[in-house]
Amino acid sequence: MLHGKPDEILKTQNFELSAFKEHFFVSFSQFSLDSRLEAGIKDMGYTEPTPIQKQAIPHVLAESDLLGLAQTGTGKTAAFMLPILQRLIRGPLRQVRVLIVAPTRELAEQIHQTAVDLGKYTKIRSTTVYGGVGKKAQIDALRHGAEIVVACPGRLLDLAGEKHIDLAKVEVLVLDEADRMCDMGFLPDIRRILKLVPNRQQTLFFSATMPDDIRDLSDNILNNPVTVQIGQIAPAKTVSHALYPVPSDMKKNLLFTMLDEMATGRVLVFTRTKRRARFLARDLAKKGYKAEELQGNMSQNRRQNAIDGFRSGKYDILVATDIAARGIDVAEISHVINFDMPDTVDAYTHRIGRTGRAAEEGDAFTFATDEDAAMVRDIERVLKLRLERRHWPDFDYGDFEPQKALPVVQNQRPARQDGGKSNSNYSRRAGDRRGSPGRRPQGGRSQNRQSS
Repeated sequence: MLHGKPDEILKTQNFELSAFKEHFFVSFSQFSLDSRLEAGIKDMGYTEPTPIQKQAIPHVLAESDLLGLAQTGTGKTAAFMLPILQRLIRGPLRQVRVLIVAPTRELAEQIHQTAVDLGKYTKIRSTTVYGGVGKKAQIDALRHGAEIVVACPGRLLDLAGEKHIDLAKVEVLVLDEADRMCDMGFLPDIRRILKLVPNRQQTLFFSATMPDDIRDLSDNILNNPVTVQIGQIAPAKTVSHALYPVPSDMKKNLLFTMLDEMATGRVLVFTRTKRRARFLARDLAKKGYKAEELQGNMSQNRRQNAIDGFRSGKYDILVATDIAARGIDVAEISHVINFDMPDTVDAYTHRIGRTGRAAEEGDAFTFATDEDAAMVRDIERVLKLRLERRHWPDFDYGDFEPQKALPVVQNQRPARQDGGKSNSNYSRRAGDRRGSPGRRPQGGRSQNRQSS
């Protein structure tokens, strides 16, 4: 094992580059994980634990109940998955010992993939259970045996009612993104699921926000829990926020202008309705962008293909609704653009949590109309953050004056008039685009970066 500062290590004898890299994995060794899990961590490119991993993993390893409060993109999936895999290495195989409940199919697949990747050198199996697809493949996977089941509430209750899954031997229950499950009306289903796992020994409860009903639920199901909270329940500090006041009928042209002139990685655009997501994605594709929609009326296969294509770089721009976008885990999202203002502050937090992940920098742009003024005030009050007002240079706003729209409160610093940050990575001339390292203009694909 190597010790000392990186520069001191480099000054010593002829260490191979691989040995130098090993130095940065030392921080994971503090958890004394099985060597097979350490190999999985290394293969995933994780360098050092994120704050929630540092705080949560020891408590989960100690088999304590845990309440985890953290925004999206902080590494919470690995924070519970690593100690769960460590636990499962001991004990019987091919029976359901861990149940993880998630609000959406996309998030369930993301959690499942993390289990597969981190546990690739073990014999532990994970499978998913969710609606929108046929039951047969899921029933067959359960029949062949799996230690981890990642499930959405509705299909899980269906299969349990049909006796296709036995939850009597579940040791660990994880409720992930509990606040979103509440928003989606799953709270009665969660209470039914709790009755199916009476013999659980540990419960892990993760949420980005804590509304009253979620707090009541956690109080009722957790036993002397350890609480881990990473910062305020707010967007990551690596995200830069900006408002672009604009009339509703100019939003589309403003979006096209911005995408043409600024350097980006992958771009996630949020709309309020499924219909708007569908038509906006088509309009972007007609203009030559590699764009795809992601909304709830699509089949599960199409939704998964859209996410996989966005992750692989087949699509540079994904136009999504809030519910459909839950569970997107793509490190290279450089910009989140709220084409429509979200309905709640929580929705704003969840949306922009798609960028600025794992200490990477990101930009969150929100198109705001006069009707959005009240929501802007709510967001600023809850986040204790003033959203900078900007206008895009050279865009033809007609008679609309963006500088006078959505005025800031007194004593706050004025909005910049450069269309971006002081070192903004955009050019007014489409033929003279500049980008930060690893970015390419027009939603272009950046080189893959490891995310923890």
